[in-house]
Parts: sequence; C-alpha cells; structure tokens
Amino acid sequence: MSEGDPVAWLMIEPGLKVVDADDNQVGRVEEVVGDENADIFSGLLISTGLFSGHRFVPAEQVGRITEEDVHLSLTSDQVKQLTDETAPG
Repeated sequence: MSEGDPVAWLMIEPGLKVVDADDNQVGRVEEVVGDENADIFSGLLISTGLFSGHRFVPAEQVGRITEEDVHLSLTSDQVKQLTDETAPG
C-alpha cells in the first residue's frame, strides 16, 4: 500500500495531519468519534493550534483518508467556523 492510498476511518489515529480542500494543513486529529462495533463514523475532533482550540468535523465533511493525512471537503475558513460540539445541535 502506498502512502496516498485511501484507508478506512478505523485507521485514523490521534496526531494524524488534517488538510483542507486546498491541501493546506488545518490541524491534527485529536479524537475519532464513532462506534467501531457498529462501523458508524460520526466525525473527528481536531486540534487546530495552541490558541485556536478544537473543532468537530462531521463525517460528511471528511473526504479522503490516507495513512498520512485526512482530507476535508472544507476550506480553512469553513474549518474556522466549526465548533467543538460533537453532539448534533
């Protein structure tokens, strides 16, 4: 398997790089939110920097997942608009 090959959400680990729709790094995975037993992926809690805190990215905004990084379908500005709420509002 090469570094850019897509992998399942179960392979996402804390610390994995998160990039936006323009391939700019916007953070790192802090926590994977989902139910492994039911194979339900809810989303990711990402760390966006020392002073910007955490953002929750819903599963539907997660694009390609590789061993190297997680690609979002959001721009960096859209990521900044996310909150750290992991529960549906």
